[in-house]
Amino acid sequence: MEEKNRLNAATAGTALMIAFLMFVNYLTSPHVIWFLYPSLVLLLLTMSLSLWKKKQPKLLSLLSSTIIILFFIINNMLYSPEHPWFLYAMFPVLWWPIVLYSGNYAETMQFALIGSGITILYYTLLNVFLSPQYPWFIYPAFAVLWWPIGLYFGTNKKFFALSIVGSSLIIIFFIAVNAFSSPETVWAVYPIFSVIWWPLSLYYFSFKKSKVNSIN
Repeated sequence: MEEKNRLNAATAGTALMIAFLMFVNYLTSPHVIWFLYPSLVLLLLTMSLSLWKKKQPKLLSLLSSTIIILFFIINNMLYSPEHPWFLYAMFPVLWWPIVLYSGNYAETMQFALIGSGITILYYTLLNVFLSPQYPWFIYPAFAVLWWPIGLYFGTNKKFFALSIVGSSLIIIFFIAVNAFSSPETVWAVYPIFSVIWWPLSLYYFSFKKSKVNSIN
C-alpha cells in the first residue's frame, strides 16, 4: 500500500510539474516550446519508476519508445517540417521493445541476420528517397554488419576467421568512403595498412604457438 502511494504521489508530482513548466513556458517565451524537453525526462523517469517496480520491462520499453518517437515527431514538425528527420532517429529506438519482446530469439543468428538486413534496407531506402545526394547508408550498414559477424565467429570461437572477415569488411568500407567522399585523393591505403596487422598478428601468434607445441 505504501509503495502504491509513493507511485501515485510521483505521478501526481510529474503531472503538476509538467503543467507548471507549460505555464512558465507560455508566460516567458511562448514562441519557443521548450517545456517538451524537461517533460520528456520527467515522464520517462516516472514511468521507469512505476513499471520497473512492477517488473514490467517489456511494457516499459514499449511505452518509453512510443513517447520518445512522438517527441521526435513533434520536434520535427515544429522546427524543421521541411525534412522528416524523425525517420532516421526513430528506427534505433524501435529496437528496444523489439529485442525485449523477442526474448531468447534475439540471441540467435537468424535474428541477427534479419535485424541487420532490415536495418540496412531501411536506411538504404531513406538514403535513396530522402537524401540521395550522398550514399551515407554505408555507415549504418558497416556498423550493423558487425552484429551477425561478431555473433557467428565469437560463438564458434573462430577468432582468426573473424579477423579475416572483419578486416575485409573494414577495408571495403574505407575504399567505399574514399571513392564516394574524396576520389581525387587515395587516402584509404593508410588505414588499410593498419587493419592488415589484425589477421597477420593472429596468424603469427597461432603459428608460433603451434610450432612451440610441436617442439614440446
